[in-house]
Amino acid sequence: MYSPDSIRELIQEGLPDASVEVMGDDGTHFAARVISASFVGKGIVEQHRMVYATLGARMGEEIHALSLKTMTPEQAGQV
Repeated sequence: MYSPDSIRELIQEGLPDASVEVMGDDGTHFAARVISASFVGKGIVEQHRMVYATLGARMGEEIHALSLKTMTPEQAGQV
């Protein structure tokens, strides 16, 4: 089972510039808010794929569900 902190660490390893918040309390279903400059110029589907890629084969196996909200720093008002 994964904790929100372990999911956050995995995402930040793959997207080092990201600000990541992860919530979830059952070890398999999570919600994440990911803000990254790497998302600039990319559509929402591509942004989500980038996050899922940081989790690799864990998605759909150990991690059953991950609800994502992705945005650029500008969209998040962090500019």
